[in-house]
Amino acid sequence: MARVAIVTGGTRGIGRAICVALKDAGFSVAANYGGNDEAAQRFSEETGIAAYRWNVADYEACQQGCARVAEEHGSVDALVNNAGITRDATIIRMTHEDWQAVIDTNLGSCFNMAKAVFPGMRENRFGRIVNIGSINGQAGQYGQVNYAAAKSGIHGFTKALAQEGARYNITVNAIAPGYIDTDMVAAVPDNVLEKIIAGIPVGRLGHADEIARGVAFLVSDDATFVTGSTMSINGGQHMY
Repeated sequence: MARVAIVTGGTRGIGRAICVALKDAGFSVAANYGGNDEAAQRFSEETGIAAYRWNVADYEACQQGCARVAEEHGSVDALVNNAGITRDATIIRMTHEDWQAVIDTNLGSCFNMAKAVFPGMRENRFGRIVNIGSINGQAGQYGQVNYAAAKSGIHGFTKALAQEGARYNITVNAIAPGYIDTDMVAAVPDNVLEKIIAGIPVGRLGHADEIARGVAFLVSDDATFVTGSTMSINGGQHMY
């Protein structure tokens, strides 16, 4: 029987690539999305992967959404916390609403989703959780105190939860992507994007499928001894 995976923010960009990679690896995949019904329908038609709408910043919605996936697909074996938003501004201009929305969606969702699936993983004595962080959670970024704080928090969350899961054969890891050629990065002004690419040693943006391959490894049986780790996939832009 196929293992079951949930990917949050799974119908576009990096999330879409992760869903496809996990399906190709033999998983039964459920893609969560937040609100773009048209994109979700198109995603399901093109990939054959079921899409489920709920707000990952809402604790009860996550409980209900994961229960529905388990009922329709089976017990959840792998969770990829990929959902994220930006509300960029310097702290002088950033509103409390902008701060809270990013913290709740990018970091709070990791707790909400893990809380929903961790008991089943522990009972089954198997689980794979991969949290998508960011180079900007490692190095910081001007005008992104909310985003950088949330993504940095993901890395700490990962290390702490890995210690709780290890005895139950549950691995918890993170991937910190650099700048990837997604819609989010495409919205960056050309002159700014040129400077970003100039600072990447390999001389280009990353591709979503390069992040997806990292996820596919971390949820595979080849990664049983990898937990509490952050895999940086950023073209050498930030090393530590």
